[in-house]
Amino acid sequence: MNKDELKALVAQLLGELHQEPTVKAGDYKPTCHIEDATLPDITKINLRQQYLVEQPKNPKAFLDLKAKTPARLGVGKAGPRYRTSTLLRFRADHAAAQDSVFKVIGEDFAKEHGLIPLKTRCKDKDEYLTRPDLGRVFDEVNQKVIAGTWKGARVMIVIGDGLSSAAIEANAIDCAAAIRQGLQAAGITIDKIPFIQFCRVGAGDHIGDLTGCELLCLLVGERPGLVTSESMSAYITYRPHKGIPEAKRTVVSNIHSQGIPAVEAGAHIAALMETMLKQKASGLDLKQELSHEG
Repeated sequence: MNKDELKALVAQLLGELHQEPTVKAGDYKPTCHIEDATLPDITKINLRQQYLVEQPKNPKAFLDLKAKTPARLGVGKAGPRYRTSTLLRFRADHAAAQDSVFKVIGEDFAKEHGLIPLKTRCKDKDEYLTRPDLGRVFDEVNQKVIAGTWKGARVMIVIGDGLSSAAIEANAIDCAAAIRQGLQAAGITIDKIPFIQFCRVGAGDHIGDLTGCELLCLLVGERPGLVTSESMSAYITYRPHKGIPEAKRTVVSNIHSQGIPAVEAGAHIAALMETMLKQKASGLDLKQELSHEG
């Protein structure tokens, strides 16, 4: 191959590289790029009202059923696969759950809401997720703050980030305010509230040992799922201490906008705490009166 033939071959190859690729069973049509285009936020769709089954036999009955649950029912199909909108919503909710787990609530949160910042023995989020035991105890510095601030307190409200930072940012402050207001009506005053970074439920037990408090309510972020990444729980323990059985706790869960609203949950928790103080019990030891309607 001489020099001219080599040049011709190179020119041919370069020309082929600039050709539009072919698509099987159809012509290639490049996607247009639209400046400043915005897509609708798929997470704003109410799953309880979305019904994607084509030609349903009784859509009203199915929508009535969906209104009672956030489960992904009636999502339709595209052949053997999910619809694009269903798959995108699944991925968006999964991403929100992951973000909530890994996000660290900044120091400004405690400062902005007048909380006293504390930290468990976990040094960062990675250690918190891999060493649950360190999320249940405090180092000497934090122990001194706890003992010096709440020693002898009868009742405590504690806020901890838990496994969902989004849950705490969305619900904790309103819920704590409702609890405080409800307890105040019963003659119980809550002064300072701590915020615990890298907090597990057992951190409240260590606080019980350090303060000797009679009753402790820990508001903590739940492990997020695909229904919501903002669900918070309240763990209420009478005479908390290390090693206390889990059955001794009373739990109010699913505190979020699609479950129990934060303020409503706070009012209920305050009434529960008042009952616990009267009965000197929580968890399975607590005797609650069941109301029967109708």
